[in-house]
Amino acid sequence: MPPASQSASPLPGLLLLLSATTGLVDAVSVLGLGKVFTANMTGNVVFLGFAAAQTPGFRVAPYLVALLTFFIGALIAGRVGQGLGKRPLRHWLTVAALIEAALLWIAAVVALNFHVPTLQPAAGLFTIIGLTAIAMGFRNATIRQLKVPDLTTTVLTLTVTGIAADSSLAGGANPNLGRRIAAIVAIFAGAAAGALMVVHMGLALPLLVSGAIVLVGTLLCVRHPAAALPHGG
Repeated sequence: MPPASQSASPLPGLLLLLSATTGLVDAVSVLGLGKVFTANMTGNVVFLGFAAAQTPGFRVAPYLVALLTFFIGALIAGRVGQGLGKRPLRHWLTVAALIEAALLWIAAVVALNFHVPTLQPAAGLFTIIGLTAIAMGFRNATIRQLKVPDLTTTVLTLTVTGIAADSSLAGGANPNLGRRIAAIVAIFAGAAAGALMVVHMGLALPLLVSGAIVLVGTLLCVRHPAAALPHGG
């Protein structure tokens, strides 16, 4: 982190906003794209196993596309981080936000002509999966490089484990308890809001909202003085 204290960093607030968008994106993918995750790859590996066992309702192709495009997004983010990691943090965050928002908004445009009940057209299905998975892979790799404790923005398994294992009941000191709980609440709230949008208004709106939150939240974050310094420098 920059020399400013962790509490003075603008990153935790931004990452909580991004956590909410994870719920929105997963609502789109799970409820609107045929039970596929584009933000959480653990679920896809499990579902791919179901599909490989020819379990009704699970198809191999969507999970493979999600995994492959998520990998591509993470790979690109790794290269971007290598190039921008030593420049002011605001440059890195702004580029990342522009890329992610653009991918989500393009997916929203594609979703305007996508029929959820029939998952047609197939090209639209795989395009939306690919675009959102690239965006989430890019984000995951970027957040991994930022190394903000207990705020991964997309997965909560270790967060819930940390709350229990580090609790006073387990003899711990409850480190980052507020942040951990906030991360859970953010993803829960995003998922609930996303589900309402998907069910009542389709896929385009939650994707548009997700992109807007990512971009606006980042632009507000980079105004912080700490964002003028290189991350960790």
